[in-house]
Amino acid sequence: MRRDVFWLYYVLLVIAQLLLTNYLRVSPYLVFTILPALVLCISIRVGCVGAMLIAFATGITVDFLSEGVIGLNTLALLPVAYFRNGIIRLVFGTELFARSEDFSVQRNGFAQTVLALLLSYALFLAVYVWIDSAGVRPLLFNVIRFTVSLGASLLVSLLTLGLLAPDPRR
Repeated sequence: MRRDVFWLYYVLLVIAQLLLTNYLRVSPYLVFTILPALVLCISIRVGCVGAMLIAFATGITVDFLSEGVIGLNTLALLPVAYFRNGIIRLVFGTELFARSEDFSVQRNGFAQTVLALLLSYALFLAVYVWIDSAGVRPLLFNVIRFTVSLGASLLVSLLTLGLLAPDPRR
């Protein structure tokens, strides 16, 4: 995919995340987020530091323009950016790095892509729920919030993969 189209979709999906955060408050148990999917889909040609800078800018933008704790999304998104290459290596192998190509659902498989998303979301939500609770919410509430948010966000992120990780053969 051309880089300018990717970044256009990236910005549009950050705006969609802002709309989700500001206007879709279903339950205190549910956090809808597509931010880990956005960071995971950044080209592997962008190094770890570049991905962390992009994640920081994305997270701080969402934090400032939506309700909530300033820095919460940023703090939860930075570990995803830091471990992004490790997650990609673990799930897809080193072949993508050797060929310097990005992953796609069609080329790498649906199950592997969902596993990579699952790991990214689990890392994001573990930090997010832990920091957001600030030690004052019961463990059962946090476990339920983590589980419900993981399932719902994973389903929503599958819709974004068509835009951010398309079939390279097209």
